[in-house]
Amino acid sequence: MNGFPRFVAAGEALTDLLKTGGDTWSSQVGGSTWNVARVVARLGMPSAFAGAVSRDVFGQALTDASAQAGLDLRFLQQLDRSPLLAVVHELDPPQYFFVGDDSADLHFDPNLLPDGWQRYVTYVHFGGISLARQPLADRLLDMATLLKREGVAISYDPNFRTLMDAKYDLTLQRMAALADVIKVSDEDLHGLFRCADAEHAFGLLRSMNPEAIYLYTQGAKGAWLYKGQDAWQAPAPAVEVVDTVGAGDASIGALIHSLSSSPSRDGGEHLRFAVAAGAAACMKTGASPPLVEEVEELAEQIVVTRQR
Repeated sequence: MNGFPRFVAAGEALTDLLKTGGDTWSSQVGGSTWNVARVVARLGMPSAFAGAVSRDVFGQALTDASAQAGLDLRFLQQLDRSPLLAVVHELDPPQYFFVGDDSADLHFDPNLLPDGWQRYVTYVHFGGISLARQPLADRLLDMATLLKREGVAISYDPNFRTLMDAKYDLTLQRMAALADVIKVSDEDLHGLFRCADAEHAFGLLRSMNPEAIYLYTQGAKGAWLYKGQDAWQAPAPAVEVVDTVGAGDASIGALIHSLSSSPSRDGGEHLRFAVAAGAAACMKTGASPPLVEEVEELAEQIVVTRQR
C-alpha cells in the first residue's frame, strides 16, 4: 500500500457482547474511535484506526472488519493480550460494563506506527473510553500533544461513559484545549459535568477552548455548529429510526470529512452534512457507516438556520 491516510482515529476497538434474550448473547464489533475511522473511510477519505486488538477470535473479527472497511492496517496492532469487551446486559435502557483489565488496547504503542505518517495526515481523532483507561490514556494524550505541535489538526469526541468520573476532568480539559474540532452531545454534557443543565455545561466546555469548532448534538432535536462568534442550527431530518448506535460517530466523521474535503463551505453546509450522516446511521442496525450518496440525499432535506 502506497501513501498514508489523510485521517487517523486513535483509541479503542472493542467487542460488544449483547444479551438478546434469556441466555442468548450476540457479539458485534465496535468502539467509538474505530467507528469514526470506518465512517470517514466509507465517505471516501483514506483512513486508518490506530490502536491495538487481541489475536483471538474477537480481535480477528475487528481486524477483518477493518480490512473490509478499507482502513490502513499498518496502524492496527494485534497483540497476544486479552480482548476488550463491553458487556451489554440490558438493551433498553442500555446497561453495560467493560471487561479488559490488562487487555490489548491498553498496550497500544504509538512509537510503532509507520515512519513519517504525520506529514500526510489532515486530522487525527481522539475520544471514547480509551482516554479514561490507563496507561493508554497518557500515551494518547502525549500523542495528541506532539501532533498538535507538528501542526496536525485534532478532533475530539469524549463520548461519555460511566467510568469517566471526576478523575477524567483533567483529561477533558487537556483534550479540549488541544482540539480544533470538538463534538459533544447533551447527554455527554450531563455526564461529564455531573449536572442537569446541559446549556450551562456546554458554556463551561466552550470556555476551555473558545477557538475550537464545536458540534453540539441534541438527538431528535438536531444539532448546532459553533465557530467563534458564529452559530448554525439544523433540525434532524425525518427518518425511520432503526438503531441510534453509531449516530454520533457518523456525525463527527462526516464533519471531519466535510471540513477536509470542502474547506470553502460555510459552517451551515458542514453542519448539514454532519446531521445528515447521523440521521443516515440511524436508519440501519448497529454502527453502520452511511454511504456518501445517502448522506447527500438526506442533506437536501435539512434547512439550516444561522444564529447571530
